[in-house]
Amino acid sequence: MPLSLRPFFDASGVAILGASTNPRKLSYGILENLLTHGYRGGIYPVNPNADEILGKKAYASISEVPDPVELAVVVLPVTVIMETMRAIGERGIKAVVIITGGFKELGPEGAKIEAEVKELAQSYGMRVVGPNCVGTMDGRTGLNSTFIKGMPPAGPIAFISQSGAICGGVIDLIINSQIGFSHIASLGNMMVVTETDMLEYFAQDKDVEVIAMYTEGIPDGERFMRVAREVSKKKPIVFLKAGKNDAGAKAVSSHTGSLAGSYAAYQAAMKQAGVLEVSTIDELFNLAWALGSQPLPKGKRVAMTTNAGGAAALAADSLDFNGFTLAQISPEIQSRLREKLNPSAQVSNPVDMLGSVSPDDYLWSLDNLDDDDGVDVLLPILVPQALVDTLGVARSWVEIGKKTGKTLLTCLMGERSTGEAERVLNLNNVPVYKYPNQAAPVLKGMWDYKTILEREEFEAIAARPADILAVETALVAIGDRKVIGEYESRLLLDAYGVPNVPGGLAKNPDEAVALAEQIGFPVVLKIVAEGLLHKSDAGGIVLNIQDGSTLRVAYNKLIERIRINEPAAEIVGAMVEKMAAKGVETIVGMRRDVTFGPLMMFGMGGTMVELVKDIQFRVAPLSKADVHSMVAETLAGKLLNGYRGGPIADFDALYDAIVQLSHLAMEHPEVQEIEINPLIVYPEGMGVLAIDSRMILA
Repeated sequence: MPLSLRPFFDASGVAILGASTNPRKLSYGILENLLTHGYRGGIYPVNPNADEILGKKAYASISEVPDPVELAVVVLPVTVIMETMRAIGERGIKAVVIITGGFKELGPEGAKIEAEVKELAQSYGMRVVGPNCVGTMDGRTGLNSTFIKGMPPAGPIAFISQSGAICGGVIDLIINSQIGFSHIASLGNMMVVTETDMLEYFAQDKDVEVIAMYTEGIPDGERFMRVAREVSKKKPIVFLKAGKNDAGAKAVSSHTGSLAGSYAAYQAAMKQAGVLEVSTIDELFNLAWALGSQPLPKGKRVAMTTNAGGAAALAADSLDFNGFTLAQISPEIQSRLREKLNPSAQVSNPVDMLGSVSPDDYLWSLDNLDDDDGVDVLLPILVPQALVDTLGVARSWVEIGKKTGKTLLTCLMGERSTGEAERVLNLNNVPVYKYPNQAAPVLKGMWDYKTILEREEFEAIAARPADILAVETALVAIGDRKVIGEYESRLLLDAYGVPNVPGGLAKNPDEAVALAEQIGFPVVLKIVAEGLLHKSDAGGIVLNIQDGSTLRVAYNKLIERIRINEPAAEIVGAMVEKMAAKGVETIVGMRRDVTFGPLMMFGMGGTMVELVKDIQFRVAPLSKADVHSMVAETLAGKLLNGYRGGPIADFDALYDAIVQLSHLAMEHPEVQEIEINPLIVYPEGMGVLAIDSRMILA
């Protein structure tokens, strides 16, 4: 797949099917772009009603187009797409961009047409970008198959966008700033070529230094994670997801279902794959440009130079929030700064050179700060003023940028008077921001990528094999039910080696007493009833029963109470369980995500789990780093790690329970949700216990 994508960016010739003589038509704009931006390959308009368009000979059909031609751009009504694609296939062209809309984005009928076109394309071995897209661009070859006005300069960023409108908007927003792009690809419906295919292709392209992505959905989450893990070791991937609202999380019968929405899966998947996720378009290109133009920070110590104390204060707040610090400027460097700066200037950090600062002041201060071994990042800030040479200041920053080996980010706090200075900076690979708080999130993203490069190779943890006979017994007990409570759930957990609190099902008081005498008092009594998952809310739990006579009375009262409180519930009996010793209550769960598969959850457990929402997610299969970080990033993890002198928890037993649960989920795709709440975690060497559990099946 990757090698076959070359014609979308470097074709020997391009045919435009549906090329129009009307300047208001999209196809006219495509032809104009191919002629305007330096593309040197063959350009062939196809229109049976025209002799030439924009000075180029027009052809009646694709079969008449001469060689060389490697790319076909289709701008024709959906009603003729099938015959058009067949003609392209017969011509032997393997790369096709379908600009035309009217496919699955319009509903079932459009989806049917799209499926038929896809089948036809695959029969000819075609790679198709689109439909419902704006095409592709290459900053080096000048190939521009889009109808977007303008084209950014060549540079290090490859941009993959599912949305054509976002592509066009981004180009219009940044074209004057001189931020450089190697490739731009609008993928639309991703009928054949997906974002993962583009990711693989750009990973191999030496002109691509960083990959920026905008997506609304990923068709194959497992493949994307696998590819992204490999690509992110070579080149940074910056990712923006649209549609973060978790309204798509329909399951509300468990805490896991209500907390683990679809966006949670994307967040976990990107983290595990080494992808840098951002929240806005600004952040997407701010970070991508910095990664493509600057060295990664060697440390987190930042030196600021400024002519405005307020702007520096805002920047300092943002640095602190993002995990960076103001460097301690050495006495020697401070002494040097005093030699030439205004006597009233502040020469500690930030270096405040006051309002009437000159380009030489910036050059002097940055040159000396660059010599300080205690400085990792240079961050000059300028607020334009009447007596300040803004362009001259920008050029002084460029001069520093050419000699320093440190990360250099800059801020020109303005717009009306900063345009030319901004262009000069970007043309010389010096990122510049309009607001003082914008640099710090970029630095955090750069630091995150530094840690990604240092991480170990992904290796899924091998689980202990399940007890096959016990699994079959559990499945028989479950039958064809979709929502199962603790009794059947614990049978599956037992089969996979997840420790359950000792206990069993009693269908009458005599059985309850016999079980209690077997496991030992005190015991807990829990109702088992079809259609009743949240036992505590219905008064279905009795704690700390000390003897048999008390147990008999409690059993009868429990049954009576549930019949009154939950008359629709089908009572099976009651679980009799050993009263568990106190420990740290956690929640472990799984929700099967439609894109990425089993999404594992860990956090603080108990009855207030949805109020606290102390949770982290990871996509299975899990590596050791995945499991450890999922636990460590929660408050529960900090509590388990000996908070305020408390005992260190049995992390090995906890990790094992999570891994075994993840393998249960991977080996049984019919299981949609699993929840253990609480899973009590005891001090080191004392294990864990599942106290309550439930599952939802497809």
